[in-house]
Amino acid sequence: MSKYSFDFKKRIVMEYLKGEGSLRYLSKKYGFGSNCQIRRWIAAYKNFGDEGLMGPLKNEDHSFEKKLAVVELYLSSELSYQELALREGIACPTIISNWVRRFRAAGPDALRPHKKGRNKPLENSKEKTSTPSTETPIDTSAEHVKELEDELLKLRIENAFLKELRRLRLEDEAKMRERRGSSTVSEDSSS
Repeated sequence: MSKYSFDFKKRIVMEYLKGEGSLRYLSKKYGFGSNCQIRRWIAAYKNFGDEGLMGPLKNEDHSFEKKLAVVELYLSSELSYQELALREGIACPTIISNWVRRFRAAGPDALRPHKKGRNKPLENSKEKTSTPSTETPIDTSAEHVKELEDELLKLRIENAFLKELRRLRLEDEAKMRERRGSSTVSEDSSS
């Protein structure tokens, strides 16, 4: 939910547009530290009307390609989130900031859509025995294959590391036995 109500935002924007106060005056009147927020609301109202003041729309879906293009445009230009949102027709600039944050943290895959909601509960064991078993389709999409190849590479690296670690440990143990043996021999010869 938005920190400020739609009515509150619209009242301030309308006061400004009617010439009832400057940005500085309205900022002080309503207790804002600066006039940045009011400027954002005015720009959003001018571009999107009332919808621009309502905040992000819950059902506003953007494709992976659109998200990636917007993030790349933000990172390659000196546009602010607000300017980019207005330019791309996105009602809320914080949506773009979330995309950029997720992109920086986990790369482009973080912008891909993911399933929402709870997992379906497992079927009862009685139902499983009564229904004939069917083969599950194998996901052969390029994305899934790429994920499996990445996982295989990681496992191969881990396996090679563990083998090398085991080899080094056995080598160290052999050297320790050799040292113990040579120290025992030297003790025997000195007596």
